[in-house]
Amino acid sequence: MQNYLLIKLFFKSKCLMYYKILIFDRLNVKDALKMYTEFKAISICNELNIDKIGEHFGIAHKFKWKDALKLNSDNLKGILNNTGNKTVFIFHFGSMVFLNFQHHEIMDLVKYILKIEPQVIANDFFTYVDDYKLEVKPEQEPAINNDFMLINVASDYHYEIVSTILAKSVALEKNEIGVDSLLDRIETVVNDLNRGRLGVSDEELAKMLARILSYKLNTISYIMLLDNPDITWNNVEAATLYEKLSSLFELKDRYEKIRQKIEILEDITEAFSGLAHAKRGTRLEWAVIILILIEIVLSLYEIFFH
Repeated sequence: MQNYLLIKLFFKSKCLMYYKILIFDRLNVKDALKMYTEFKAISICNELNIDKIGEHFGIAHKFKWKDALKLNSDNLKGILNNTGNKTVFIFHFGSMVFLNFQHHEIMDLVKYILKIEPQVIANDFFTYVDDYKLEVKPEQEPAINNDFMLINVASDYHYEIVSTILAKSVALEKNEIGVDSLLDRIETVVNDLNRGRLGVSDEELAKMLARILSYKLNTISYIMLLDNPDITWNNVEAATLYEKLSSLFELKDRYEKIRQKIEILEDITEAFSGLAHAKRGTRLEWAVIILILIEIVLSLYEIFFH
């Protein structure tokens, strides 16, 4: 009987030990997830109604242009199978930043969001993408670059600031590519002018001008590039981090280049419009001349043959 009790006690202690190890391992995994975060930012469209999206998730708040809608693990239940340690920031200007999402999870959530906003004309989801990594290691020297950040202690503002910078960066990338493609088209028209012809119709000129104004509006108004997040006004560390990342991602320089290119495009299209107007005026003058000549010919015919 004593041996039986000893064996039972032995197995009980072993089971307890393995249970503690299992719990400890799970805690370590959970802590490890908190210590390492992967960000993926995408730009899906020019504008999202985050007030409407927030209301759908039970978040009644009037968002300002520079605010972001934050959805955490609780909000994502029922959309994703695994919502642990996942967060997404959604911005008015059409960018979404995913924290610790798999590719298929991003696809699932974006499709779900677009059902809330069915009128949105979305890009290919992964045309404009930016990635970033944040790791927390208390014993190592902090470091930061445009791909990776190493910090000793994580605060909520780290995730908000990184997400805001990435969101603006991918939105700028979309406008950069669009403006550059328009410049390439303008260059073709200029080359045609060098050969003595204006190879663009009034309709195409109007479309070009509309695209230029759209890029100008997206860059200046929607992205609100020069507006710092509200958290930077009350938190010196957050403000310092925002300025550091903004410099690393060259947001202001890229914004200024887009602005200059848009000004050039506006000047060129204005010149094209002037040429097109002059061309229409010349055609009208020739039409009037031809009508006068026809009238003269008819008058002479009446005089000499009747």
